Amino acid sequence: MLEYVKTILLKVSFDKSLFEKELRKAFKVLVVEEIKELKQWCYEKFSGVYLRILNRVFSKNAI
Repeated sequence: MLEYVKTILLKVSFDKSLFEKELRKAFKVLVVEEIKELKQWCYEKFSGVYLRILNRVFSKNAI
């Protein structure tokens, strides 16, 4: 499921609101270990563009 979520995030990364929506949905389908991996991957890939969104989503859904 993690790879699927990564694929979706890459496909919607052109739109900030879609990206945030899909990132929030990921918390409903992933287990804790996958979420930790997703967090690391997201910060590596998207921190230059969506740092505020990443901080907001991952801090609100603290693991």
